[in-house]
Amino acid sequence: MDFVRRHPDLSVCLPLVALIVLVQGKNIANFPTVSDDEGTYLAQAWAIQHGHGLAHYSYWYDHPPLGWIQIAALSWIPALFDHGTMVVMHARVIMLPVTAIASALVYVLCRRVGMARWAAALGVVVFGLSPLSVTMQREIYLDNFAVVWMVAAFVLALSPKRHLWHHVAAGACAAVSILSKETMLVVAPALLLALWRGSDKATRKFSVVGFLSAAGLIVLQYPLYALLKGELFAGPGHNSLFGAISYQLGRTGSGNILRSGSVSNLTLHWWLVRDPILMYAGTACSFLALAVRRLRPIALAGVILIIVGARPNGYLPAMYVIQAIPFFAVSIAGLADAVVAVLLRERTRAWIRGWWRWDVPWRRLDVAAFGGVVLIGLIAPQWQTGDATADTAFSNDQYAQASAWIRTHVPDHAHTRIVVDDAMWPDLADQGFQPGLGVIWFYKVDLDPAVAHTMPDGWKDIDYVVSTSVIRQDPNGLPTVREAMGHAGVVATFGSGDQRIDILKVNR
Repeated sequence: MDFVRRHPDLSVCLPLVALIVLVQGKNIANFPTVSDDEGTYLAQAWAIQHGHGLAHYSYWYDHPPLGWIQIAALSWIPALFDHGTMVVMHARVIMLPVTAIASALVYVLCRRVGMARWAAALGVVVFGLSPLSVTMQREIYLDNFAVVWMVAAFVLALSPKRHLWHHVAAGACAAVSILSKETMLVVAPALLLALWRGSDKATRKFSVVGFLSAAGLIVLQYPLYALLKGELFAGPGHNSLFGAISYQLGRTGSGNILRSGSVSNLTLHWWLVRDPILMYAGTACSFLALAVRRLRPIALAGVILIIVGARPNGYLPAMYVIQAIPFFAVSIAGLADAVVAVLLRERTRAWIRGWWRWDVPWRRLDVAAFGGVVLIGLIAPQWQTGDATADTAFSNDQYAQASAWIRTHVPDHAHTRIVVDDAMWPDLADQGFQPGLGVIWFYKVDLDPAVAHTMPDGWKDIDYVVSTSVIRQDPNGLPTVREAMGHAGVVATFGSGDQRIDILKVNR
């Protein structure tokens, strides 16, 4: 009890963080289904670990590399545990400390904007225990790393000490966040507003200059790297930073988020299936919290992310929501805290006006408390069902079985050429297939000249294709891969429906 009295915030925050880690850690290898993006980031981290450069193939500036550099730095953690037979499944455990740090930072951010402890606890619960959070924060996505650094930047920008070096550190954290996932740049206006509010008027110009200097100097390392390599501008025979930016800006959009049947609408529908409460409440509270001065920077970040995600014909990846979740959580908790604060002020004023009216505000509080109980009754079963699914479902059995079959039935790993999606690439590289040219990410067969050069006979140089939903639905229609699959027979099948995996042996 003495510890609780001396450290009340730690006493509230630490048990919640432990609970979140427990819920997210249970069954982490088996749900959700491994994604090709997870495999890509893990394969790029593998390349860094093994001295192959910034990627397992030619680095083409698809994202800044700092995200998977952090994944590589945490690669020692999976060795302490055994979470599955497949590398991506096994490696997901690295996300637990990331989630723990992010949850603690959300609590601190709530307190920095003046919330009571119960409201800060609510923010942490929403951030870490929503079924959508449990699903997305388990996955090895760059967005999860970027969120940690951006929330840290807000925490530092709103430091009550208003120290110059806190604001410089906020700029550094913001830069690391952007270099972890470049789309976090869109919340920069909200962070600048937080810095403006969190700095002293007398020294504000120094805080802003220090913030911008730290952020700029770190972010500029990325284009400087490209410049020194002669890969800043597009040109023949090499990848380039500007070429990648041009590709990203010119890529086909996902359609209107409100148009039924569009890819963006399907993505939104999937988010709503996982947790409609967080999505609806987070969106509404982000706009409403703009009216509360102390919550405005956080709410603005959420509103910006909503507007960018809802833009017509924009590209909306499934992991985009990860960036909005912390701002949704703080806005929800902050608005609840503001409402209760208003009720308490009314109670105090009524008591001062006369003892005969003291019961009126109590009735209002009773109504508010009753409403809170009703909301908890509605939310708890929804979240319990979603989290129970995450903690009990087995969505990756087919990947683990296919990997085990290849390990046993495909001879001569060192000289066999097998085409796979990136979710399986790290696993087969770990089994002994020659990285890059023995086990080949299917995109590279037709799109990477360095790979095509080693295959003079085209599809005939391929021994096996592991056909997953990612390969079957690939919109690029890669001709060499398609032709290899057309001349192959199924030797093993795992799973069914969209999650079916066929191992095809090419007949030459």
